Amino acid sequence: MPTEEELMNSYNLGIYQKGLINLILTSDFIQTRLEYYLQEYDLTLQQYGILRILRREYPNKCTNNFIKERMLRKSADTTRLVDRLEKKGLVTRTQSQNDRRRVDISISDKGMGQLSQIDNSITFSERLLSELTPNEVSELNKMLEKIRME
Repeated sequence: MPTEEELMNSYNLGIYQKGLINLILTSDFIQTRLEYYLQEYDLTLQQYGILRILRREYPNKCTNNFIKERMLRKSADTTRLVDRLEKKGLVTRTQSQNDRRRVDISISDKGMGQLSQIDNSITFSERLLSELTPNEVSELNKMLEKIRME
């Protein structure tokens, strides 16, 4: 299996192609490390994202569709992800008083506690970007946002 350097140098890549490959490799690098880190808390990256959405909306309750719209990686299986979080006691589901077809989802006290624990130890994002200065991180944020503008 070729190294990243060999991969980049084995083709006559233009600067834009190399930039795109670098973005893909970096995205995979970060995602793999985040997934590994969250294993300690028995969470997947998507479950962690759902908990963060619910915490941001707390004390309001959310629906599956609301959560799905705000997820970083859209998942058709939001219900299954919420099922697993409920089994772990990290979220609660209740039937809406106003609309019996609607299920309201909220983060539990245990879920809040777990997120606080993760937040308190998540100098992780700082470690991942520790080779960059605060100004470089700010510039990186601007460039990545610019790429996503259409």
